[in-house]
Amino acid sequence: QVQLVESGGGLVQPGGSLRLSCTASGVILSAYTVAWYRQAPGKQREFVALILSEGNTNYADSVKGRFTISRDNAKDTVYLEMNSLQVEDTAVYFCNRITRSWPWGQGTQVTVSS
Repeated sequence: QVQLVESGGGLVQPGGSLRLSCTASGVILSAYTVAWYRQAPGKQREFVALILSEGNTNYADSVKGRFTISRDNAKDTVYLEMNSLQVEDTAVYFCNRITRSWPWGQGTQVTVSS
C-alpha cells in the first residue's frame, strides 16, 4: 500500500524560503509524474507543481518563478523549493501522483506570517 510522507514545512516570514520533501513507501516515485498540491483553510485543494519521470516540470501561475519542483531519484524523493514566500502561500502542502490516485498523506503545514 502506498504511503506518502511530506515534510519540511514551518513558519516563515514573507519573503522567506522553505524546502519541502515528499517520500513514499509502497511505490517508486521516480517512475511516476508526481505533483505538489496545497490546501488553505476554507479552500479546495489546488495544484501547485508537477514533475514528470523524465524531469520536465509545470507550475501553477501563482507560484511560477518562485517555486521549483525537483526530484532525486537516488533518494526517491521529490522536493519543492519555495522562495519569495507570500502570506497567500499559507496552506497544508501535499504530494501525490498527478492523477491523485494514491492515498493522501498528512501533508506539511506552511505558514507565512510576519
